Amino acid sequence: MTESTEHPLSGLWAPTHLQKLYYGPSSVEKHLLSCLPTKTSKAFIITGSSLARNTPLIKQVEDLLTKDRHAGTFSGIQQHAPIKQLDEATGVVQKDSDIDTIISIGGGSPIDSAKAISHRNHEKSGKYLYHIAIPTTLSAAECSFVAGYTKEDGVKTGVADPKLAPEVIIYDAQFGLETPQKLWLSTGLRALDHAIELLYHPTSTEVPTKPLVLTAAASLFEYLPKSKAEPKNEDYITRLQLAAFSSLFPFGTNVKGGLGLSHSLGYALGSPYSIPHGITSCLTLTHVVRLKAESADDAAQIARVLPFIGQSRSGNDRHDAMKVADAIEGLVKDLGLATTIAEYGVGDDQIPKITKMATGKEDGELYEKVAGLVKSLL
Repeated sequence: MTESTEHPLSGLWAPTHLQKLYYGPSSVEKHLLSCLPTKTSKAFIITGSSLARNTPLIKQVEDLLTKDRHAGTFSGIQQHAPIKQLDEATGVVQKDSDIDTIISIGGGSPIDSAKAISHRNHEKSGKYLYHIAIPTTLSAAECSFVAGYTKEDGVKTGVADPKLAPEVIIYDAQFGLETPQKLWLSTGLRALDHAIELLYHPTSTEVPTKPLVLTAAASLFEYLPKSKAEPKNEDYITRLQLAAFSSLFPFGTNVKGGLGLSHSLGYALGSPYSIPHGITSCLTLTHVVRLKAESADDAAQIARVLPFIGQSRSGNDRHDAMKVADAIEGLVKDLGLATTIAEYGVGDDQIPKITKMATGKEDGELYEKVAGLVKSLL
């Protein structure tokens, strides 16, 4: 593992194989066809049922592709990417050997499912699928090479390979317009979760990671409230899409291990209890930042956020990190996203299970601190 260090200033950043990033209204209509890897490419669409049933987006993409390039659509991906639907989609894709491209449309579940299908396709045929991601939320799954999905027992698992990162990302504000506001705003907190946890990750680099995630935090604090007030403002949508990109794209192939404790808690709370990952970040991030503020090194990194959200640093890193936590808590409340795990049917009898899943431990100092954190979420 190559760690980044402050003294001496040292590290390694290794980017994914992303080739193109388009953004702005009508980007899909303008650029999708030119993004296909060849003139004869056959593309398969992976998406969720609500987008296919309740919006015109999927049909628009199908029409753009025409029957010559559209190999089919699977619209059964559900929240947290259950393995049953993943198996079904994989089976459909693998029936047609002419398919060389997969287009994911939606949030983290369709995008991660598309990555997992590409991984399975490679296992069977030795060929990865060219991946074009068209996100409709701010969860930023399109920026990583990790494909998460849920096993039959409800536990989240996944695969990771640099070849699984999408080759193309298209941020189209008109696709963001169709996203329910609570989902849009809560996945914005997920993006903030990425940004904060990348700041103190031991393999996170000074450049380009930290400048990007700091500007992401600034944009999320500024434009999430504006987007709540004016949900049809396409400029706000685009700025938030770019903030989501900046929050996780710096997660290069050099970053080893999970992002951090807030994400580990999110996985422990998400699929096992059917809590959306945007909401898990609303629940956990404030508390994790307060816990991390106890570490001098982590507090020093978190404190760097303050000037980017309109506040001045005091010179006391722990104090400043706590102010960042207070600001995150305030943002969650202002967006109307404050909640408890009890509202999702999670009782205090689940604290040991959640804590063990998040920490990998059954006792000790870290276990006790995280158990106390989980209890505070009730």
